Amino acid sequence: MAKKNKAGLIIAALLLATLMASMDNTIVATAIGTIVGDLGGFDKLMWVTSAYMVAEMAGMPIFGKLSDMYGRKRFFIFGMIVFMSGSALCGTADSIIELSIYRAVQGIGGGALVPIAFTIMFDVVAPDKRGKIGGLFGAAYGISSIFGPLIGAYITDYINWSWIFYINLPVGIVAFFMIAFFYKESVEHTKQKIDYLGAVTLVASILCLMFALELGGKEYAWNSGMITGLFAAFAILIAAFIFIERRAQEPIITFGMFKNRLYSTSNIMAVFSGAAFITASVYIPIFIQGVFGGTATSSGLVLLPMMVGSVITAAGGGFLLSKFNYRFIMIATLALLVAGMALLTTLTTGSSRFMVTILMILVGLGIGSSFSVLSNAAIHGFTAKQRGSASSTLSFTRELGMTLGITVFGIIQSHLFTNKLGAMFGSGGQTPENLNLSDPSKILTPETRGQIPAQILDKITEALSSSLVQTFAWAIIPAVIALVAAFFMSKEKFDPASELEEYTALH
Repeated sequence: MAKKNKAGLIIAALLLATLMASMDNTIVATAIGTIVGDLGGFDKLMWVTSAYMVAEMAGMPIFGKLSDMYGRKRFFIFGMIVFMSGSALCGTADSIIELSIYRAVQGIGGGALVPIAFTIMFDVVAPDKRGKIGGLFGAAYGISSIFGPLIGAYITDYINWSWIFYINLPVGIVAFFMIAFFYKESVEHTKQKIDYLGAVTLVASILCLMFALELGGKEYAWNSGMITGLFAAFAILIAAFIFIERRAQEPIITFGMFKNRLYSTSNIMAVFSGAAFITASVYIPIFIQGVFGGTATSSGLVLLPMMVGSVITAAGGGFLLSKFNYRFIMIATLALLVAGMALLTTLTTGSSRFMVTILMILVGLGIGSSFSVLSNAAIHGFTAKQRGSASSTLSFTRELGMTLGITVFGIIQSHLFTNKLGAMFGSGGQTPENLNLSDPSKILTPETRGQIPAQILDKITEALSSSLVQTFAWAIIPAVIALVAAFFMSKEKFDPASELEEYTALH
């Protein structure tokens, strides 16, 4: 007879771990200015975030597959230990290079924690409660976006930036012991051959892609030999990865799983909805602060309405899983996302803050269910031995969509804004007062705005507003693609009764 799990304690531990890992980047983003001020290395600033993202994205599908092969518990605990070790090291960093290396260690741990947490939840929670608990996990992503920046700002201002990393240790230790003592894994696992070659080509391809996206347009021109070479290396390596995986005995990513219509459409929606959502998340605060002259101390305060909306539909989507099919829920909510993105294009310098708040809520309501419903849809119909791989691949595609989204739409916005400034003040974007405003962040502070004559400031804010609105218009495209993909979903519904037999056998 299988040993009984203490589900409540396990779920609490998984939620703590999920919050910790998903909140990490938002906490760091708030403190990055102070960190660079202490450690120096402004030119290497981007690596503090990118190192974490590269390691996390590369690790997700690998750890997901390994957890299917050798067990969830051991790799979740491994991820927890690595994440906490990286956190402890980050707090001791003496240079930006050291911090970036330690952030990569954190990312390796995060790559194991996030996807495996949801898979463990699916294993230990009774079928009739999975929708509700899945909604809580989806809500955790929204909550992390709200509180991450606020916690990061408070710790940086009143304690020390190193504690944004050290705070992970007590939280992680609690979650570690709760999983170690109370989670009794029921699924049987058999040793299989590890696809080392597939793992190497996957990690290398992601590294090349991330380096190209991060360095392009900043350190090197997009048409430079370095950037084109990185993109070429990515294309070659990803082609090699696909070739290897299709022939591997136990591939890291099982492409045969994409023959499942529900699974493949879930991944498509994760990519494109993630790209649209991250664009709104990044550029709405810029609109509020740059165009309205807002004085919000962190993006967490600015985006609070959006994140509240996402938490509502993340939790609500989980509750509705047993009442409606995945397709209906995703069509309904993604239609809200498309509507929200479309209405963002109507913003002008004369729009009210109340209108922007309403649109943020609408966008949040549109994206929330993708955090909970898609996580359930992606593993629907797969056996317990395949769920780790299915869940981790969905997490990977969502992260990839967000990364590509912020890069592509960042290029678009920067190009539009620079061109408009050039038309107004000359090709260099210089105002008559010699204030370099080629970067919108230059007019986000009250101090800078106070130095610019009113008539010039009006022109600049008009240019910024126009560039942001056009960027929102471009971001409608991935939102629409996600909505179209929802119409192609098969009509399966989360049915607790059909899952009960397997759950009973395991427990």
